[in-house]
Amino acid sequence: MTRPPRVLHVVQPTTSGVGAYVADACADQQRRGWHVAVACPDEGDLARRLAELRIVRFRWAAERVPGPRTLAEARRLHRLVGAFRPDVVHLHSSKAGLAGRLLPSTARGHRPVVVFQPHGWSWPAAGGGLGWLALWWERAAARRTDLLVCVGAGEAQVGIAGRVPGLLRIVRNGVDLTRFRPAGAEEKAQARARLGIDPDARLAVCVGRVTRQKGQDVLLKAWPLVRAGCPRAELAVVGSGDRLARARRQAGAGVRFTYEVDDPRPWYAASDVVVVPSRWEGLPFTALEAMATGRPVVASDIPGLSELVAPGAGALVPPGDVGALSEALVERLSDAGTAEREGLAAAGLALGCAADRTFAELAAVVTEAVQDVRGVSAPIGVPVAAVPPGGDLRRPSGEPRAHRVPGGRPFAAPRR
Repeated sequence: MTRPPRVLHVVQPTTSGVGAYVADACADQQRRGWHVAVACPDEGDLARRLAELRIVRFRWAAERVPGPRTLAEARRLHRLVGAFRPDVVHLHSSKAGLAGRLLPSTARGHRPVVVFQPHGWSWPAAGGGLGWLALWWERAAARRTDLLVCVGAGEAQVGIAGRVPGLLRIVRNGVDLTRFRPAGAEEKAQARARLGIDPDARLAVCVGRVTRQKGQDVLLKAWPLVRAGCPRAELAVVGSGDRLARARRQAGAGVRFTYEVDDPRPWYAASDVVVVPSRWEGLPFTALEAMATGRPVVASDIPGLSELVAPGAGALVPPGDVGALSEALVERLSDAGTAEREGLAAAGLALGCAADRTFAELAAVVTEAVQDVRGVSAPIGVPVAAVPPGGDLRRPSGEPRAHRVPGGRPFAAPRR
């Protein structure tokens, strides 16, 4: 009989994709019989989701960015780990990764396995001198990390190029294909009627936090060019964030704003094309959800998006290139046939990124990390054989599932 592992997920931020990912991962692990708990702040949607799922949550007050209080946050987290005594401490995003590895994880002889999942590395986001400091930290913190989980091949390649030591495993983000399904003409018409959108408009939708990362400022600069090439074009910016007020001031004709929504599916269904003009990403759920809905994606050609948007399913443009972005949008908004063909191709690609497969792979790599650190052969948690076979979205033949940068602790890759 296997012994269910005790897993403590540590999360900051608690909103948008990361919060939803953690809630879904916890629900999956709870169904497997694992003892799961989450340490996170009260703010955001995650606390509510965990309460609905009846998953144990510890209040962990932590700000989103590093600052003078970070050491105190790390100490509080250290005490939580000592009290819960998990087999695995799973740290999500750079802030939790900082606080969770700032102090040694050993407490009163208890040594949990430390898993870090960046959901987008910190140093490309920071840039400049702060970026170099973040990269130095990630290399140093790897000494207190047993497993690095990357949400896509692009994120793994960034870590490898940055010479972050350790074993990097790719567990691609997935989409719930029971919720996000191709939306045809009838679903589009119904969504537009519900949202108050002209049925004859050519609609581009951008879903996500309105921040520098997500690049809505670039999209708004490009929009007058889009309107010049396609006068019926309309743009919906769906989300809130620290640059929302600035974006509203920047917006011109044909642009509407709506705050963050609990369910983005009507916006995807109403759209003709979905835009993801981000400056950096891990592997964004917005693109996956849009593709599963059967919509072409126009996105920045950056790690995390370049592996999703295949030729014939949308377009990749250089990040920050206003001209290229406007041209790609005009092409799809002016030609309904192109958008429809690419949307069908996108929906087909999304079939290779089912969420249940993602969480099965996550359970498998965490299980093997525990086995390796504990030095045991008996399985703890889900057997590796339970992981579904192959089929990663756009995985090139022969692409490694794992990569060990010198200085890391190796363990066997999952058997397929």
